[in-house]
Amino acid sequence: MGIIYLDSCLVIYAVENDPLFGKPVRDLMMRFGQHQFAISPLVKLECLVKPMKSGDVVVQRYFEAALAQLTLLELSDSVFLLAAQLRARFGLKTPDALHLACAQHHECTALWTNDERLAQSGHGLAQNFRSI
Repeated sequence: MGIIYLDSCLVIYAVENDPLFGKPVRDLMMRFGQHQFAISPLVKLECLVKPMKSGDVVVQRYFEAALAQLTLLELSDSVFLLAAQLRARFGLKTPDALHLACAQHHECTALWTNDERLAQSGHGLAQNFRSI
């Protein structure tokens, strides 16, 4: 049993019941239910922007309840330094570098994403959920 870090897009798919990816993400999480699923404060930020921007308090609360069910991993100075190294080495955007650095720093067994570039930069840690 390990820790699986969830990229923001997967949480959004699952919570919003995305017509294409919502059910596959939830099914995959059920299949790996013996693992601990984790997020970072960055995932919370990315998930909450849309409902906050639209003023949809019901959806915001729904996200907050779903996010509270996941393990919250800290974004320490060490994570930001590692993210800088990943940005420099692989040309990742800052959010993607932070997601990957957080998963690496906290010794997650996997980082699930739908971002192929992140999956390629993760050297096996980051995996496109569609290929799991």
